[in-house]
Amino acid sequence: MVDLPPPARRLVLFVGDGLRADKLYQLYQNETNSGLFTRAPFLRDIVLNHGRWGVSHTRVPTESRPGHVAIIAGFYEDVSAVTKGWKMNPVEFDSVFNQSRHTWSFGSPDILPMFAEGASDPERVDTFMYGHENENFAEDAAELDTWTFNQFAQLFSNSSSDPKLYQQLHDDKIVMFLHLLGLDTNGHAHGPHSEEYLNNIKVVDDGIYETIQLLDKFYGNDKKTAYIFTSDHGMSNRGNHGDGHPDNTRTPIIAWGAGINKPNKENPSGHDEFSMDWQLNSVQRNDILQADIAPLMASLIGINYPVNSVGELPLKYLDNTPLFKAQSIFVNAKEILEQYKVKYESKKQTKLMFKPFAPLSNSTHSPNKFIKDIQHLIDTENYIEAENLCKILISLCLEGLRYFQTYDWFMLRSIVTAGYVGWIVYSLKFTLKEYAFNDDARLIVADDDPYELLINIISIISLILLTCVLYVEESPLTYYTYVVFPVYFWRDVIKERNVILDFCRSALGNQSIFTLIMHIIGYITALEILVYSYFERSTLSICFLLAALWPWLISSKIRIENSILFVAWTISCLFTSIFTLLPVEQGEDIPLVYACYYRCIALWKSSKFTIESHFNVKSMIGFQ
Repeated sequence: MVDLPPPARRLVLFVGDGLRADKLYQLYQNETNSGLFTRAPFLRDIVLNHGRWGVSHTRVPTESRPGHVAIIAGFYEDVSAVTKGWKMNPVEFDSVFNQSRHTWSFGSPDILPMFAEGASDPERVDTFMYGHENENFAEDAAELDTWTFNQFAQLFSNSSSDPKLYQQLHDDKIVMFLHLLGLDTNGHAHGPHSEEYLNNIKVVDDGIYETIQLLDKFYGNDKKTAYIFTSDHGMSNRGNHGDGHPDNTRTPIIAWGAGINKPNKENPSGHDEFSMDWQLNSVQRNDILQADIAPLMASLIGINYPVNSVGELPLKYLDNTPLFKAQSIFVNAKEILEQYKVKYESKKQTKLMFKPFAPLSNSTHSPNKFIKDIQHLIDTENYIEAENLCKILISLCLEGLRYFQTYDWFMLRSIVTAGYVGWIVYSLKFTLKEYAFNDDARLIVADDDPYELLINIISIISLILLTCVLYVEESPLTYYTYVVFPVYFWRDVIKERNVILDFCRSALGNQSIFTLIMHIIGYITALEILVYSYFERSTLSICFLLAALWPWLISSKIRIENSILFVAWTISCLFTSIFTLLPVEQGEDIPLVYACYYRCIALWKSSKFTIESHFNVKSMIGFQ
């Protein structure tokens, strides 16, 4: 915490659950005339005249729980938590609410309890929630947001007859959180382009305006309230979220009030193609990462940063003295550095051959030297240089945290890969032994192996050594299971290696080793192309174009006998090559459905023709 007076006594956080950045900022065509209008006139006025704004970039998984944890606690939950159904607080964590003097939260029962039950003082966070039964996808979910705004207003109305509540509302370092679920619910039910979703934006905008009017009246317009509006995640065109599509990861961030800079109209930078049609080019766009919101909120009301926060304080949003800014980001850097030190010591004590993070492990870039240099720059009033050095330290600490978090990746990937490959070879061996051999051959394979004892001894020794390493390094129990599977599979494969060897000899037949190697290279190349197509879909278009040429490379006699089929094959491949160039989120397109249907028929017909006319299934396996 900075040892200087904070600019705000209180903070109000609005989270429009499931709100896409473009849907808030863009202008819409007026049906009655040729003009344009905004669905959020009040927030747009804040952007243009009163505060700072931008795009808050979230991380996968784009779900409500990890999004709110990033906003309020400043760290990104491990994606593996989705396998546990995002249970409430499987691990306790610190948050802005926990560090506040008091927090009042309003909204959904899916989000509010995890921050209330995780607080060190259970009475520090009050929650006002509607029931689960109110989250009805068949009705207009904007009513949920109206309920939230009404409950917020009721809190201040009740303070007139509750002296304790009145005093708490006039304390400093307090937070008010309004979780607005209507947008997410309407987005799921009707899609983000629907009138229900877009009208809900207007409901939220009106509710925020009325909330600010209420607070200004209650506090006598004392200019000591800071406001932040953002979203936990976006919404795809189909009305879902969770993946890393830009529509899901780009959310709005608008901040105004005490301690927040006014719009930068002198240097309106930060815009790109995404924001070109919003007509906001006259003011600077200030993008941040979602976890950066937590240190911003903490700085505004003068509380400790959450202990696990990895967010970097966005200085462009702050309106304060150069000393306050430098001190604030210095505290931010020291907080993240402490996390790095904890990870460093943890790995150093448990790893047998520990390798430190090089950029922070030499004399010129040691953490202590960074701290000393930054403090010297602040003492000599070189605040800009101090801020820049703090940003470098934060960046290195985050890289270091990532280094230690992924420290075991090489070992784990090696073990898991060995396990998967072993399982594949084991399955092949089992299939060949049970279904490709006749009874006599199976008896020959089952003969005693003179090396069986040696194989068992080596397997046991390998398992014991790996287990001992994991024990000494205090590895999780799951690591032990990772080790058992590859040892078991490869032990069995090596014991019955003759099955694989006989199959290879039979499959090779009269072919040369060179031909076999070329086949293997061809199969691996095909698999790699399929893997690469996950990242670049146009790769499949090239494959379909090549497949379209296949009928014209076989003998002319077969081509003439099946001319209609081969022409259909070529045409369908050409049409399908276009399909993989289209956007991932494709709307209803009947001609495209018919094209895919005829493509499937042509594929089935050609595969049936190929198998019946040209191949002997048993000869493919290599055994009689």
